[in-house]
Amino acid sequence: MRRDRLWWWWLTAGILATAGYYLLPDASLASNIAYDLIGLGSSLLILVGVRLHRPARPAMWYWFAAGQVTWVVGDLIWEYYQYVLHQEPYPSPADIFYLSAYPMFVVGMYLLMRGRNSPGRNIAALVDAAIVAIGLGLIFWVFVMHPIAADSTASTLERAIGVAYPAGDALLIAMLARFYTGDGRRSTSIRLLGVAALLLLCADIAYSLVSLYSDSDGRMLDAGWLLSYVFWGASALHPSMRLAGTVAERSGDSRVTRARLALLAVCSLVAPGLLFLPGIGGDGVDRLTIAAGAALLFLLVVVRMSGFVAQVQYQADQLEDLAMADELTGLANRRRFETGLRAALAAGRTQVALLDLDDFKGVNDRLGHGVGDRLLEVLGGRLRSVLRGDILVARMGGDEFAILMPDVGDAEADAIVGRLADTLRRPIAAGDHELLVGASIGVADSAGTTDPYEVLRRADVAMYAAKSARDGHRRYNHALDQRSDEQAKLGAELRHALDSGQFRVVYQPIVELPTGRTVAVEALVRWEHPERGLVPPERFIPAAERSGLIVELGEWILRTACAQAVAWRAAHGDLAPERISVNVSARQLGEHGLARMVAGVLEETGLSARRLTVEVTETAVFGGGQAVQAVQDLHDLGVRIALDDFGTGHSSLGLLQTVPVDVLKVDKSFVDGITMAGRHAVIATALIQVSAGLGLTAVAEGVETAEQAAELYRLGYRLAQGYHFGRPSPEPRFLVPHFVGGRP
Repeated sequence: MRRDRLWWWWLTAGILATAGYYLLPDASLASNIAYDLIGLGSSLLILVGVRLHRPARPAMWYWFAAGQVTWVVGDLIWEYYQYVLHQEPYPSPADIFYLSAYPMFVVGMYLLMRGRNSPGRNIAALVDAAIVAIGLGLIFWVFVMHPIAADSTASTLERAIGVAYPAGDALLIAMLARFYTGDGRRSTSIRLLGVAALLLLCADIAYSLVSLYSDSDGRMLDAGWLLSYVFWGASALHPSMRLAGTVAERSGDSRVTRARLALLAVCSLVAPGLLFLPGIGGDGVDRLTIAAGAALLFLLVVVRMSGFVAQVQYQADQLEDLAMADELTGLANRRRFETGLRAALAAGRTQVALLDLDDFKGVNDRLGHGVGDRLLEVLGGRLRSVLRGDILVARMGGDEFAILMPDVGDAEADAIVGRLADTLRRPIAAGDHELLVGASIGVADSAGTTDPYEVLRRADVAMYAAKSARDGHRRYNHALDQRSDEQAKLGAELRHALDSGQFRVVYQPIVELPTGRTVAVEALVRWEHPERGLVPPERFIPAAERSGLIVELGEWILRTACAQAVAWRAAHGDLAPERISVNVSARQLGEHGLARMVAGVLEETGLSARRLTVEVTETAVFGGGQAVQAVQDLHDLGVRIALDDFGTGHSSLGLLQTVPVDVLKVDKSFVDGITMAGRHAVIATALIQVSAGLGLTAVAEGVETAEQAAELYRLGYRLAQGYHFGRPSPEPRFLVPHFVGGRP
C-alpha cells in the first residue's frame, strides 16, 4: 500500500532537505526556516503515523511528538535571540526547552520498555543493557562529561548544561540498548528510533566539545540534529510502529549470538582498558569513577553468568524431561519406564502390566492417523486419571502402554488391571468419532528376579495370552511360558511344514434339510506333523497368525480347495457339491490385495466365483477399515460371504448393516440345547427369522444328533453342518444322502 511506503518517502525527502539546508546561506533567515520546517514536519508526522497505523501503545508516540515540538519551540526561541535581539547567549532560555524535551522522551522510552517487558521476564537482557550503558557511560564521562565539568574557563551553569545534553542522550541510548540486547527481533521502527537517538547523541557531544574547545559556530553539526528529526519521524511513519514495544514484537530467542557476546565483552573491558590510555586516571575523580564502573561491571557480569548457568540448567532439565516423555501423549516413554522399573526392583517387589490395543491399525487405516493419534492421547489421559499418583504410566511405542505398580501385591494389581479394563469399555471421543476399542492386558510380578527385562518379558507373554481371554487380561504364570515356547517352536516349524507338504485339506459336508443332500463343503486345514502326529488347528493357527505365515497358508488352502471343487465337478457332474467354503483369517483380511489374489486363483483353477464362499468371523470384521473393504471387494467379484460363528461376537446384528453378507452360520452354542424345552431354542428361532427377513441363507453349525437336525428343520432351517452329517475328511461322502432321521 502507498501509506506503507510513506516512511520511505519522508526519509528520502528529509535527507535531501538536510543536504539542501547547506546550500542556503549560513545564518540566513531561509536556512533557519528550513531547519524549523524539518523539525516541525517531523513532529507532525509522528502524529500522522499514530493516525495512520493505530499503534497498540499510542501514548509513547504522543510523548515523542511532545518532545519534538518542545525542541522546535527551543529552536524558535534561539532564532528570536539571534535575529531579533541579535544575541547568541549560552546558555539561553532556549536551553530550558531543549532540556525539557528529555523527560518527555524518557517517559516515551519507559512506556516502550514497559510494553515490551512482562514482570519477571528476560532479566538477562536487562543486565546486558546495564553492562552496555555503564561501558558507554564510562567512555562519555572520561572523554566528554568530565572534561566539560572540569573546564575552569566555563561557568558552573555552562558546565552543567554542557554535561546535561550528552547525559540525557546517553540515558536514551541506555534505554534503547534494552531493545538491542533483548530476546527478539527489532522492528524497523525501533531501528529507526535507535538511529535517531544515536545521531542526537553524537551531535550533542560534538557541540559540547566544540563550544568549549573551539571558536567554530558548529554549523556542520546541524546535520546530526536535522537527521535525528528525520529518522524520528520515519520511525513513527513505518507500519511496524503499531506493534512497537508489544509482546507480538518479541518473536526471537534469547541465544547469545557472537555479535552480542562481543558487545558485552568490549563493554566489560572498558574500565580496565581506560587505565592503559595515557593521561587517564591521573585525576582522583577519574580514578574513583573508573573503579566504581569496574565494580559495577564485575557484579553485573557475575549476575549475568549466574543467570546463564541457571538458564543452562533449566534447559538441561527440560531436555531431560523431554527425553523421558512421550511426545504425543505426555506420558513417560520407554526409557523413563525402564529407569523407574530398575529403581522399583531395587526397592522390592513390583508389578508390571502391559496393555496393547486391538486393531489399532484398523483405526489408522479407516479414519486416518490423525484420529489414531487423538485416540492415543485420550487413552493416555484416561489411564492416568484412573490410577493413583505413585503408579507410573508409559507409552512404550505404537499402541502399547505399560503400567508400573511398585510395592503392590497380586490382588491389588489385579484390581487395578480390572479398573483399566473397565475404563476401556467406555467409548473414546477422537475428533468427530466415538470409538470403542478393545485391549489385551498382561500383568506380571517380579517374584524371583531383579532383571527388568525378565519382568517385561513375563508381562508380554501374559498380554499375548490375554488376546484369547474373554475378559481381555491375564496374569503371568509359568504355564504360559510353556505355551509360549510351544507357540514359538510351532511358528519355527510352520515354514518347513508348508514347504515340505505336511499340510492337507479336509472337507466337511453342508447338507440340505430334510433330504441330507450335500450341497456344499467347508475346506479345513490339518497338519500331519512327522513327530507330533496330527496337530489340531486351534494349536497351530494362532502361531501362523502371529508369524504372518497364515497369509501364505491361506492362499495354499484356497488354491487347493478350488482345484478340488473343479475336479469333483468334472468327475461327478451335478452330484458334486454346488459350492465350496474357505475360511479367511483376520490377518488375511488386513492384507492389501486379497481380492486380487482370490480372483487370480479362480482364474487359474477355472472355478466360478459364484461357487466359492468365503467365511469370515465377526471379530475379524468388527473393527471395520481394511477388513470390511476386503470383504466388499470379494463380494464385488461375485464370491459369496458367510459370517461364521454368528451370534457370539460384539455386535452381530450391527455387522449386518456394514458388511455384505450372504450366509449366516449360526454358532454351535445355539444348537446344542435346541431340543430342550424353554429358552434354549429362542435364539436359534430368532436367528432363522432374521435370516429370512434379510434374505440371507442360514446354516446351523455343530449338529451332532438326528433330534437336533429334526428340530432345526421344524424351526425353518434348510441347511446344516456337523458330525451328524459327516466329519471333516479328504474325501467326504457327498454322494450318499444324510437324512434328518438317519445316522452319519
